Amino acid sequence: MSRPRTPGIYCEQGMLRNERDLLLMAADLIRIYQCFCYKTRLCILHLLTQSPLCVYHFQDILSETQVKISKHLAYLRHRGMAVAARDQNWMIYSLPKKRTRELDLNLKCLQDCVQSDAVFGRDLKKLAQLRARCCEPAGVFAKNKA
Repeated sequence: MSRPRTPGIYCEQGMLRNERDLLLMAADLIRIYQCFCYKTRLCILHLLTQSPLCVYHFQDILSETQVKISKHLAYLRHRGMAVAARDQNWMIYSLPKKRTRELDLNLKCLQDCVQSDAVFGRDLKKLAQLRARCCEPAGVFAKNKA
């Protein structure tokens, strides 16, 4: 790795890189992996790649208490991994529309990794059943792009 004279800029594999950008990328990865290190949060993120959902929906699918789900959603929101929007009396959670490249890549990796896990498969089945019987709030089950 050669270092040009401009401070904070260096050459890596023939490309100029800014050290500040790499530090931001590393901070993004740390934030992402902190969210990924707990099974309930992984399940929530996996479900959010499928559809926006409310706390009630997560409770039903994951068989967890409202308090536990709400704490995990707050954790994800605080780190920019989920967003909430109010629809009358409902708080609808979804993935942020504008995501970092690192988050997008890690969500795609999550989707690949969960294909063979029975827990995530069960969650998708429960989500499908919930879609079939639940109609509120009206716009919740719109397909979300992961």
